[in-house]
Amino acid sequence: MIPVFDGHNDFLLRLWRLPQEARDDAWLKGDGKGHLDLPRMRRGGFAGGFFAIWVPSPDDGVDYEAMMDAPPYAVPLPDPVPIGTAQPAVLAMAGLLMRMERLAPKDFRLCRSAAEVRRAMDRGRIAAILHLEGAEAIGPDLDALALFHAMGLRSLGPVWSRPTVFGHGVPFAFPGTPDTGPGLTKAGRDLVRLCDELGILIDLSHLNEKGFRDVAKLSRRPLVATHSNAHAVTPSSRNLTDRQLRMIRDSGGMVGLNLATVFLRPDGRRSPDMGWEPVLRHLDHLIGILGENHVGLGSDFDGATMPQGIGDVTGLPALLAALKAHGYGKRLVAKLAWRNWIAALERTIG
Repeated sequence: MIPVFDGHNDFLLRLWRLPQEARDDAWLKGDGKGHLDLPRMRRGGFAGGFFAIWVPSPDDGVDYEAMMDAPPYAVPLPDPVPIGTAQPAVLAMAGLLMRMERLAPKDFRLCRSAAEVRRAMDRGRIAAILHLEGAEAIGPDLDALALFHAMGLRSLGPVWSRPTVFGHGVPFAFPGTPDTGPGLTKAGRDLVRLCDELGILIDLSHLNEKGFRDVAKLSRRPLVATHSNAHAVTPSSRNLTDRQLRMIRDSGGMVGLNLATVFLRPDGRRSPDMGWEPVLRHLDHLIGILGENHVGLGSDFDGATMPQGIGDVTGLPALLAALKAHGYGKRLVAKLAWRNWIAALERTIG
């Protein structure tokens, strides 16, 4: 089985939302829900990935999932989340990631470098990178960033779509464009510089186009979008334009293909009723611009609706089989499944 290193999942959020007494079993044994748990990761060949921490907005009663299954749509962005709300939630989810390692030390490892990722995978352990999706838990003085880095943070998205003190995200709109709103704030530019200094990967996936360009001007490291697709194939505001893809290519960066149906389907619908063709069209387009060494997977497991052919993490072998049937050779499939991500980590976090 070809191992998979994945650019994005939201398992920590799903775990955090469970009653405390149910969390350990949901991780170690599985609860039959969501997309991820330890037994299913093993069955699916999941060898590691970016484990995101995301602080949800308060429930406003709007059925966004139904809205996103009936294009055209333009989902209104939630208000910013205060740091006093965000920090406790982020610390709790970071604690859960560390608990996952304590409960299964022979199966799971929190990694702080590409070398640690390689060692964990060589020893048969699932290699986790701690990722912060939206920097609401960090104040403009940036002191908390150094603290989170000491805890193991190695990847950060300045925004998750809704605005922060650092910048502005893209709304969820179809059809739509990422060219919305202003660029990074002064605090956002300072954040990019300090991430570069500390060796924290800056994730561009939810950042708007002006913010994307600001990062490209400021950062000395390769540009990375951990879970984004091609706007030319599916014109969602969350997907990357060809111009953005060329900027990532020219920096030696990386894009992880998002398996969320709304970003794959050409009609922008959320429905899982789809075959492999949209997945393959996005990969063909991404590889055509970025080259075969700069594309991987960024599933969005436990954070989005998956195509019916995948379902959950146990569907990864079926996905890789579809890539082979499409004509991708074994070497290219291995690059897309895991090798490109490891090489990207070596170029970004060291």
